[in-house]
Amino acid sequence: MTAKTAERAKVWGASSRIFSTLILVAGLGLSGCADVDNMLFGDSGTAPDNTQTSAAPDTTAPAPGSMPMTSASMSSGTVAPVATITPVPIEPGSDTGTAVSKTIASLRAQVSALQNSLMQNAQRLADLRNAGADSASAYHEAKARITTRLQVGTTRGNPELVSQWNTAQAALDQLTGNINGLNALGTSVADDSSKAHYALDQITATFNVSGAVDEDHRQLSVLQDETNQTIVLIDRLLTEVSGDIQRQTAYVANERANLTVLASAIKNGELYGADLGAPMMSSSAASSTFGYSGTPLVVIRFDHSDVDYQQILYAALSQALQSRPGAGFSIVAVSPTRGTATAVQLAQTAAHNHAQEVLRSMTDMGVPATRMTIASATDPSATSSEVRVYVR
Repeated sequence: MTAKTAERAKVWGASSRIFSTLILVAGLGLSGCADVDNMLFGDSGTAPDNTQTSAAPDTTAPAPGSMPMTSASMSSGTVAPVATITPVPIEPGSDTGTAVSKTIASLRAQVSALQNSLMQNAQRLADLRNAGADSASAYHEAKARITTRLQVGTTRGNPELVSQWNTAQAALDQLTGNINGLNALGTSVADDSSKAHYALDQITATFNVSGAVDEDHRQLSVLQDETNQTIVLIDRLLTEVSGDIQRQTAYVANERANLTVLASAIKNGELYGADLGAPMMSSSAASSTFGYSGTPLVVIRFDHSDVDYQQILYAALSQALQSRPGAGFSIVAVSPTRGTATAVQLAQTAAHNHAQEVLRSMTDMGVPATRMTIASATDPSATSSEVRVYVR
């Protein structure tokens, strides 16, 4: 093996490892998403149906020799077209009767097969993009119906909205299957890239084989140029597939979090907003009102049953995170000290249970659990159990 061939082998190995890492990251980001919200609807009486699974869309490749993949061949104008993939014409060449000529014919067949595979993979990417656009459209349509209904007001745990939520989740499951299809496609394209580089090395090595005539070397030079052009097209397609995997993986992960918040909103029959765990833009002119110690962000008094605090809590959390995107929260269960020892103990237990309830509500709203802590305290001036939320 020549030094140049060894160097190319290192490059192919590195490329394969990079793409394998990309697939692994995508898989980790998506694993477990389908059943993460099983218990969110609580006592609504209807739980989301997470049993539906969706396979990757049908990506049957067209027959070799089909039209090149361009933006004009895309079925939907809203989908980003695959970069123009125009097959490189392969000069047939003539048989000179030498042993080198037979080798050239074999190499030419390999390059032609790689071109056919390239066109098929380009069509697969186009099909996957179209299927992904359809799933995203269905998801946003279901999500819009839910938010519209919540905006005008509805009952708690409305089964019609739960059904729409299931539809939205099924659409995200289809996008997950779409990402799996992109992973498989990326593996195929990466394999073609390795084969194309290997064929190019074989062509280069054939120049040094004795017993060739001038026509053989002319054909080798032409085939070398054709192979180089094919490699450029394969690498371009691999770049597009890798970009789609990264983009769709991030999109699905973000929308899973938004669905979690939406499930909590359906349970309570009122609209919250976006996931509080999502990154927020911080303003240089933002106030630090919530940063100083001793003043609670919000005080929730549980002086009667069915205290409706979720909307006020969400608004306060949103404002705090706009001021300090990386803020954490302390949830303090405050109980009164009046009455007998038994009454005080019962009040402390009730306050702790209410604090746990507030923590679950904040988790449903998208606040990461790692940003929250629970503490207990007493206050002689308190007349009922309270939960005070502080920014830290």
